[in-house]
Amino acid sequence: MRQDGPDGVDTLPGLTVGAPGAPTGCRRTLVERARWQWRPADGGDPAARAEEFLAAHGLPLHDLARPASRHDPAGACGAALYVSAAAGAALVGAPAGAANPVTGLPEVAVVVYGHGPGTPPGADAASPATPWWRGTFAESWTPRQHADAVSAVRAAIGRGDVYQVNVVGHAAARYTGDPLPALSRLAALPGARYGGTLAGAGWAIGCASPETLVELTDGRLITRPIKGTRPATAAGRAELLASAKERAEHVMIVDLERNDLARVARTGSVRVDELFAVRRWCDLWQAESTVSAAVADGLGLADLLRAVCPGGSVTGAPKRAALDHVAALEPVGRGASMGALGWVAPGRIDLGLTIRTAAVDAERVHVWAGGGITWGSDPDAEVAEAAAKAAPVRAALAGG
Repeated sequence: MRQDGPDGVDTLPGLTVGAPGAPTGCRRTLVERARWQWRPADGGDPAARAEEFLAAHGLPLHDLARPASRHDPAGACGAALYVSAAAGAALVGAPAGAANPVTGLPEVAVVVYGHGPGTPPGADAASPATPWWRGTFAESWTPRQHADAVSAVRAAIGRGDVYQVNVVGHAAARYTGDPLPALSRLAALPGARYGGTLAGAGWAIGCASPETLVELTDGRLITRPIKGTRPATAAGRAELLASAKERAEHVMIVDLERNDLARVARTGSVRVDELFAVRRWCDLWQAESTVSAAVADGLGLADLLRAVCPGGSVTGAPKRAALDHVAALEPVGRGASMGALGWVAPGRIDLGLTIRTAAVDAERVHVWAGGGITWGSDPDAEVAEAAAKAAPVRAALAGG
């Protein structure tokens, strides 16, 4: 991976800022002004430290209910924010689980951007990328081990320990060449609401997520949990709508998300705006709901992150108990997946949940996929569903 600049940030010359949620009208004029990264060895509360760092660089986010200040072309535009699943677990006092498989990837990254000269026409093509080659993915567990983990969750549900647990698998492949064009291809996958990239020294993340972890617009917090998957055929859509198991799993997570937002919302303002809407991502139908609430006065970014991270749709219910099972069952850390990635600025937050996400270190490209397990789950069907979710991401990363 090439390095550009004194801080060693990996990038491609001429590319616009690729962070999901970055303002469309500003992307070609954004330049990095400051960066902060956090790993567990650094200590402290990463949410509080991220909020402090942003404020110190012209992005005060200590009261999200305040109207946004007028956009200053000479000041900070906003910041890309990445929070890993492990960091989210730390915020709620849960075990982090297995080690992060992506060498050098921080658990939190904040990149502040200001405005600079626009990118000259044609600059994106001025420096051709090093040819990309990706080897065969090696799974971190066998289908049988994955199925056994599903069975272990069902046993825990039978004991009354939990109601639902999201189980995630990992795979990695060797690569050579410049990874950013390949990661950027994820943004073009159909339904990638949070398509984009973020890179640092020796690591990069590519996201094709359709799921909103949390959005702040006009003083209202919004989350859009996704639960329930079928092939994107007419029969698959009908089956998803008719499935009592999928609807029960979905409603359980909607209730969890309502509770998460209620902790940081004005009393009585939480509502379900849409329930079990079927939408398409690549060749899959998925069920999505929309939950919203009025932001409470004095709510800061740090408290919001503590309330919503890690996302309920990728943990389970109750969230804290589900995280204990995640840490015990998954043999490889979730790395860049099942966390948050997006854009923050005064008066505006837009963070996607990093499902359908890949990451690279200096040698390997990593992908993750999984699903929510309930008492009604069939282990072999859950293994097949995870493979179906990973397939479009793996295909977009193909090279030769």
